[in-house]
Amino acid sequence: MSLLDIKHVDITYHVGKKDVYAVQDANMSIEPQDALGIVGESGSGKSTLAMGMLRLLSERICTIDGEVIFDGKDLLKLSDEELRKIRWTEISVVFQKSMNALSPVHRVGKQMEDVYRIHRPNASKEEIRSRVIEMLKVVNLPSRVYTSFPHELSGGMMQRVSIALSLLFNPKLLVLDEATTALDVVTQGQILKEIMALQEQFRLTRVMITHDVSVVASTCNKIAVMYAGRMLETGYVKDVLVHPKHPYTQGLLKSFPSFNGEKEELRGIPGALPDLSVKPTGCVFAPRCPYATEQCRTSLPTLQTVGNQWQAACHQLGGVSNGGN
Repeated sequence: MSLLDIKHVDITYHVGKKDVYAVQDANMSIEPQDALGIVGESGSGKSTLAMGMLRLLSERICTIDGEVIFDGKDLLKLSDEELRKIRWTEISVVFQKSMNALSPVHRVGKQMEDVYRIHRPNASKEEIRSRVIEMLKVVNLPSRVYTSFPHELSGGMMQRVSIALSLLFNPKLLVLDEATTALDVVTQGQILKEIMALQEQFRLTRVMITHDVSVVASTCNKIAVMYAGRMLETGYVKDVLVHPKHPYTQGLLKSFPSFNGEKEELRGIPGALPDLSVKPTGCVFAPRCPYATEQCRTSLPTLQTVGNQWQAACHQLGGVSNGGN
């Protein structure tokens, strides 16, 4: 049974007199203890999808349609009070730019205690303090961090604080939005290893949002490739990244260096993301696709099954050469 089912989700921003179709017809299923990576260029709708399903986007400027079924409940239909009981206790998030996530004028321990107290108002001071210190130790931070100010910590330490904060209540689902983007390569590698260990320790289900395919390849078992608000290919990492079916997935892989086998020339994908305020008449990737035909430009492709839990949205699936590494 799936822990999270995203069904036909559309997210539209209302900017002045213009509508921006940031996510269109997103469908995804996540089973307990899955590690799913959502990849794509900046502006492809990855973070919007995650923030939308948790209803963290302002209703004044955003409309969300579809279903987000978490543990049998549709998050989009819950009242604010019902959602508050789930968000952060059963589903938690490590946001982008964690170095700016905490107040610069309050100590780290005090801020974490305040978060805990909101969800456990009857907890004693000793219980709260003990839990906060325990979680700091879990993410390999020294005890002095409890009384430190955020500016006294390095980027890697701040990232660990954010992870500790997200795990305070042993959530079932953890969403990490570009959680290691601002870190150096060594620190990123350390934190990714720790995240994988924490998943085993806490039996977490994890969603990693990133533009870095290598992060997904090394830390996830499933992948969803997004472009211009649409899911273009989904499946197991061992399938999608080894034998990609969609031309966009192939283009992403060709833009990353390979450390094994023959050295090949790195090639970016020509062109740019389309205007998301204009609904496409055909495939959203057609203007940049080397295999596009008239059918691609005039008919919107749907996800087709190409293997075990493996789908791709392309009219040319039988005629696209394998561009995997």
